[in-house]
Amino acid sequence: MDIHALDILTTIPLIAQKILSLDLESDEGEIKMLSLIENDPQIAGKIIGLANTSFFGSSKRITTFFDAAMLLGIDRVKTVTLGIAYMTAFSSESQGNFDVKNFWLHSIQVANAMRILANEMPRNSLPFLNEMFFAGLLHDIGYMVLNQIDKKLSGKLHSQLAVEKERNSIEIEEEVLELTHCQLGAELARHWHLPEKMIAVIRYHHDPNNEHAAIGQPLVKMVNLAEKILPVTGFNERVSAEIKLEEWLALGINPASGDSIIKRILLQVQQANKNELDFP
Repeated sequence: MDIHALDILTTIPLIAQKILSLDLESDEGEIKMLSLIENDPQIAGKIIGLANTSFFGSSKRITTFFDAAMLLGIDRVKTVTLGIAYMTAFSSESQGNFDVKNFWLHSIQVANAMRILANEMPRNSLPFLNEMFFAGLLHDIGYMVLNQIDKKLSGKLHSQLAVEKERNSIEIEEEVLELTHCQLGAELARHWHLPEKMIAVIRYHHDPNNEHAAIGQPLVKMVNLAEKILPVTGFNERVSAEIKLEEWLALGINPASGDSIIKRILLQVQQANKNELDFP
């Protein structure tokens, strides 16, 4: 597969362009951003759905965009909107064994798992909540890229992933595509001028000890560990489930807490309500 096919996807979604052009340090800029989102039913609906997830810790059911914005705050509304805008720039059509709804669910579960990991990490090494959400949502965007530029090849890949259930996904991708979703996603992220930290997360979340991943730490290692813990449920991305002692220590987490953390993440998965997210 030719990675230069990504040239057709270089346009940043319009709502993202508009938000990035606003002065959000001013009341006028904040009001304009909220108005933009409120007038985009697709984005506003997804923000309401996300506000009801455990990631943002709402204690009551959120039903309006205004309530969601009050819960999240301006900075988080911006981050959430940009993340959703980037993801919804692609077709929501499932192809072959690539189930877009399960892909979204997996992305949110990774973000939620990262928050649980963060609760056990030293305060001086914690990334911002916004960064965790953005990293969790976008880390596998390469699969969306592939589904957009070559649905037939995407279907072939995910059919193969569904058949070879004992093999690492990256190995299969390299055989079928001659590259990986990490490379595809990172290339697009560069085209869209995303922060270098996020490009590193997308590119190296399956290779967290790569020297080039340093700029994205600790997010890269958090995504990698989250994917090891999460079960394969409807989205056929498989990684090694082996978690080494040093992986906990690298995040400043006491390895003795490992079993408890895993149980909390798996319980969260069991309690997840797909309808709540209303994706894609």
